[in-house]
Amino acid sequence: MGSAVETLCGQAYGAHKYEMLGIYLQRSTVLLTATGIPLAVVYAFSRPILVLLGESPEIAEAASIFVYGLIPQIFAYATNFPIQKFLQAQSIVAPSAYISAATLIVHLLLSWVVVYKVGLGLLGASLVLSLSFWIIVGAQFVYIAASPRCRLTWTGFSWQAFAGLGEFFKLSAASAVMLCLEAWYFQVLVLIAGLLENPELALDSLSVCMTLSGWVFMISVGFNAAASVRVSNELGAGNPKSAAFSVLVVTVLSSIISVILAIVILCLRDYISYIFTEGETVARAVSDLCPLLAVTLILNGIQPVLSGVAVGCGWQQFVAYVNVGCYYIFGVPLGVLLGFKFNLGAKGIWGGMIGGTFMQTLILLWVTFRTDWNKEVQEAMKRLDKWEDKKQPLLSNDKN
Repeated sequence: MGSAVETLCGQAYGAHKYEMLGIYLQRSTVLLTATGIPLAVVYAFSRPILVLLGESPEIAEAASIFVYGLIPQIFAYATNFPIQKFLQAQSIVAPSAYISAATLIVHLLLSWVVVYKVGLGLLGASLVLSLSFWIIVGAQFVYIAASPRCRLTWTGFSWQAFAGLGEFFKLSAASAVMLCLEAWYFQVLVLIAGLLENPELALDSLSVCMTLSGWVFMISVGFNAAASVRVSNELGAGNPKSAAFSVLVVTVLSSIISVILAIVILCLRDYISYIFTEGETVARAVSDLCPLLAVTLILNGIQPVLSGVAVGCGWQQFVAYVNVGCYYIFGVPLGVLLGFKFNLGAKGIWGGMIGGTFMQTLILLWVTFRTDWNKEVQEAMKRLDKWEDKKQPLLSNDKN
């Protein structure tokens, strides 16, 4: 849901409406904090929920203890994500990286003390995790309040944060649907693979490939943020040609890197699994999946960039519909058909998933490169005018 602030902050910064960035930051934090309340209730009742879902009482009890300590983390997320997008919209990235790196060191030390020395176990581990996120939030807010780089965009707390929450929620909800559908898509792959005849081997090989894909995907996430920031900034500034050129540059650069990494994976297909395991059977299964992994890496070099462009333009609702159709109406059924009906196993399931991703990528490419960027600039201006809070004078200038 927090990616809504990414769209609005990026476009407002490009339009030089700097004071609105702070308003959007606060508005998003209020909305996400309110959303965190029902999530906290679910966490609080995690043990009976897990038992109801069929987990054993022992596992449900252990899991619920860990989950209880994560309740404060929900509200840290509600603040941290808008702060990150607020900073990224201004191309301020390094401070968050330094703060996260320093907090990681503190987190490791505190976890060791709380879990092994104090003996708080699972509850202690999750509480330290929540504390670490609040440390990040606190340090980032201190930076925003003290840094001269944010003096124009952060002017203090304002009651305007509570205005226009309904419209803000619509964009936030569309953002949540878009991103959740993407995040859950390949998790469905794991769930379906667990139903195969030899689930242990399938899950082992898929875990290795998906871990490698996840590592490479982090590079694409960086390009996703860059595309979103550049496009939203240029649209807000009224520069349609610059926005279009930014899309082209980021897409080409990310694609080149992903192709290079895919070639490396293919060259090392017979050896790469030994990073994780010594099993020769798993190594052969991973080698067999590597061509599909290479195709996934190439698509992941393009699709996240286009998603970033969509966020920068405010297309979240449209992309949510595309994701439902491509991923869950086409990709998942195709994977089940290939995996079970045609007995292709994990390769068939993954192949179906790739089919859904490929269709989504083609649609986003078609839409992106046929976009009327002049019209997108106009839409950005309308959006900013709609959500900018015009202050009415206390006294009228009329002398009637």
